[in-house]
This record gives sequence, structure tokens and C-alpha cells, in this order.
Amino acid sequence: MIKVGEPRRLGVPVPEARLHFEAERRESGGAPSRRLLVVDGAPAFELSFWCGTCPLLFRRLETGKQTLSLVGVQEQLTGTLADPGDGGVADAFGALLPEGEYLPLLLRVEPRLVIPGNEGDYFSGEQVATWGLDQFWGLPEYPHTPYYRTFETAVDASAHLYEFVVPMVPPTWNVRERVEEYVELMSRGAVPTAVAVSTLDVCEPSAGLGADHCRHWGLTHFLLDGHHKLEAAAMAGRPVQLLSLLALGEGLAGAEECGRVPALRTQLRSARATGI
Repeated sequence: MIKVGEPRRLGVPVPEARLHFEAERRESGGAPSRRLLVVDGAPAFELSFWCGTCPLLFRRLETGKQTLSLVGVQEQLTGTLADPGDGGVADAFGALLPEGEYLPLLLRVEPRLVIPGNEGDYFSGEQVATWGLDQFWGLPEYPHTPYYRTFETAVDASAHLYEFVVPMVPPTWNVRERVEEYVELMSRGAVPTAVAVSTLDVCEPSAGLGADHCRHWGLTHFLLDGHHKLEAAAMAGRPVQLLSLLALGEGLAGAEECGRVPALRTQLRSARATGI
């Protein structure tokens, strides 16, 4: 299931936002180095490098220790939202974000928990097939966090979209009792809602690296609320709803590419329904 809102202006000035995206500066020369996702003034994740030819990346940093749940909307999020703008949830979480253009997406996903280096890991699987191993370390990229995979599809003959849901803190930090409560709730048919701020990075390697040369579209949802829900859904093999606020100006993709994401999801859903 996917419902798409109109692109809209959300957020507050960066100094007032609890979460923002930042370009770290080198001490000499002034050239940008790391792209960062910053939470409460502390760098929480290192993101894909600016060049667009380096591998896709979301790497949790040691200072990434905060979630961004909001008490006032918990009742709405216990159940299923009917629309991306339902109940003022997007506006409430928008007040935590930096001012900008966001595309609201309401998705139903079936998350699979992935441990880096284990079966299903994008970084040691599909990414290595395209970029090869890191030329200095001789190892795959390492995100320093478990994460969830939810969806993937071909964009065209030379590009593939991969979708990830990334918790702000690892699932081992979750309260076991709350996870079990959601497992029980989902076993009775409930589909609770999580909320994320999202980016779309489009990365393509230089020629002559991996065996499977193609562009990788990385749609990455950074969880603001719903850490217990995502783990419960992965444990129980059940769906969860995800309200994604896709930041149109913060990824390595243009507005046109971001706008294609809903159509790609609809295309795959239609193909599954018809058995293609």
C-alpha cells in the first residue's frame, strides 16, 4: 500500500530543529567532507559522500544515541493512518525537522532485520557486486548498526532501487516488554504506524570496479518513532505502516528522481497482483 501527499513545506529554522543535515567542513581549504545527519546537536549518522560515485552509506556514529518520539501523537500511531496528513502527525514531526520541502509517503512495509555481514546484508552483497571491496581496507562498507530491508525493484535496465529502514538506536536497546506487546497486537491484525525522515541517494561507481555495474537508488528511512514496532513486525513477519517524510533537498537525487519513487512502488505492486 502507498499513498502520496503533495510536496509541502515543513520544518523550522536549523538552529531550532532537533534533527538536521549538515556538511562537515575540513579544517583547511574549506571543502566539504562528510555528509551528516545530526540529532540534538550530535552527529548521529555519516551519509553517502557528495561525489555520487562512492558507495551508498548510512553509518551510525558513536554520538548517535537519541530517538525522537512524540508523546502527543502516540494514540494515532498505535493504529493505521488513512492518509499522510491524517491526525496532524506529519505536522507534529515536521516541527522536529529543518525547514524544507518534503514529500509525504504512507507505506505498508514488511521489514526484515539485517545484521551487517550476515545473510541479506546489502553492504556485503549487492554493494560489493557493484563497487567491489573497499580499496584501502579490503572489506565491505560497515554501517555500525542493524537495519531493516523492506523493498527493492529495478528502476530501469541500468539502475536498481533499494529501500532501508534505519533505527536511530540499535534494536538491542529496545524494551523487550514493549516489543512483545506489539507482537501480540499485530497477531490480532493491528497495523501500527512508524514515522521516519527519509533521503534518496543515487550513486553510480566509476568504470571498472565491480562485476555488476549499475546505479543504486538508496531510499533510506531514518526512524523518528516506531523502533519497537519495526522490531516486532520483523519478529512476527507482519506488516507495519510507515509515514515517510522524504526530504527533497537533502539526498543525492533530484526532485524528479524522488517523484518517481511512488510510481516504482505502484509498478511492482501491480506486477505482483497480475503475476508478472
